[in-house]
Amino acid sequence: MLRSPRVSAVILAKDEANNLPNCLETVAWANEVIVVVDRASRDQTEAIAKRGADLVAIRTFDDFANQRNAALELASGEWVFAIDADERATPELAAEIRRAISDPEQKHVGFRVPIRSVVLGKRFKYSGTQNDRPLRLFKRGHGRWTGAVHETVNLEGTAGQLSNHLEHRTIPDMQTFLRKINEYTTLEAIKFVRENRKVRMTDLAVRPFWTFLKLYFGKRGFLDGLEGFVFCSFSGVSVAVRHFKHREIVRMRRAS
Repeated sequence: MLRSPRVSAVILAKDEANNLPNCLETVAWANEVIVVVDRASRDQTEAIAKRGADLVAIRTFDDFANQRNAALELASGEWVFAIDADERATPELAAEIRRAISDPEQKHVGFRVPIRSVVLGKRFKYSGTQNDRPLRLFKRGHGRWTGAVHETVNLEGTAGQLSNHLEHRTIPDMQTFLRKINEYTTLEAIKFVRENRKVRMTDLAVRPFWTFLKLYFGKRGFLDGLEGFVFCSFSGVSVAVRHFKHREIVRMRRAS
């Protein structure tokens, strides 16, 4: 009987005391669970991680790719499965992962995983992440994360597609939504500056409206009800905020 390959589940966490316990439960099937805790966490995230994970690293955040790669350096499994603290791996997904990596006929070194969202307490069917299929499972040694924000895996080899999904319980309330907008837009603005991206008025005047229209009408976010309208609207606002922050940073640097 062939031995099933070892899997290391890696999780990033900052102030995730409410989400992390359930996330850890859904990856208990993995051979190794690694949590990288942002040193700036102010709640019980670190203690919860130490109770439920095999390895815990406390790290000062610089960017998302480096946080994930820090977890990758600690991993010992043949395969690495990346999951966020506000995500849940369904039993069906866990079983499919085991089947996929144990199949001697399959040649892929990575797999994309569909995501289903619960936003503002409502399960989205249109304007959430139902079309997202990020690469979340790959052979260790064949991939590393790149990108300061919205990081992706630079994979050496081909990727397959899994059919079962991750449950993404994101943005439970408006306070969380506003906090995430503030945090992510700051990181995105800093990224634009590092890339020497020009400040363009079209990014401020046109792109936010285009984002709303694309989500609300293009992806039929209006069918997600009031929560869909709020999500699509604030997604457009976040685009405006990140470009205005980019403009602020550039102007401050020029004035100094």
